[in-house]
Amino acid sequence: MEVCLDLCDHNALPSMVARDSVHVLPREMLGVATFSVAVFLLRFLPLWLVDRILVVLAWLFLGDLGKLGITRPSRGPLELKNTKGRTPVLDIGALARIRSGDIEVVPGIRRLFRGGAELVDGRHVAADAVILATGYHSNVPQWLKGTDFFTEDGYPRVPFPHGWKGDSGLYSVGFTRRGLSGVSSDAIKVAQDIAMAWNHQTATR
Repeated sequence: MEVCLDLCDHNALPSMVARDSVHVLPREMLGVATFSVAVFLLRFLPLWLVDRILVVLAWLFLGDLGKLGITRPSRGPLELKNTKGRTPVLDIGALARIRSGDIEVVPGIRRLFRGGAELVDGRHVAADAVILATGYHSNVPQWLKGTDFFTEDGYPRVPFPHGWKGDSGLYSVGFTRRGLSGVSSDAIKVAQDIAMAWNHQTATR
């Protein structure tokens, strides 16, 4: 959601695939950080009850997200964080852009093709770029075929700091196992490479 919001802020028209159910919580509740509220409540109440309170408060502050195509998991946000490592998404403005139509929530993708994607409902959407959020465990080998850029465990074959670029416009960000510093290093190089390619393309027109 944050990626789509950033794209909107730079005049792009992003579409977001909500593949799985996810908890979306407000960043703050009456001026207090949501996680601070959760930590405070956990001092006095069991986790399951705090989860229910958070879900109710999220509904009051954010409304029915099901109408936007975003479904909530059956298990609570704190329970999922503790058992599955799935952190709730904090809304920092993306929901407002979804409601305004600046961000379109679409169903799953059936296949990608040059210039866009075919959705599971049969619609085609145009796309200049596709950003795949592959999760905390790399599942790249399951869907990326025809290249030996990644190893069998789903990480770039070329070690850091050179494993950020493959062939045919393929980039990888965040596979360094070096936390945010590694992500930052990859992202800067990718942005510079895209800018260089764009400048070259526009200069030759």
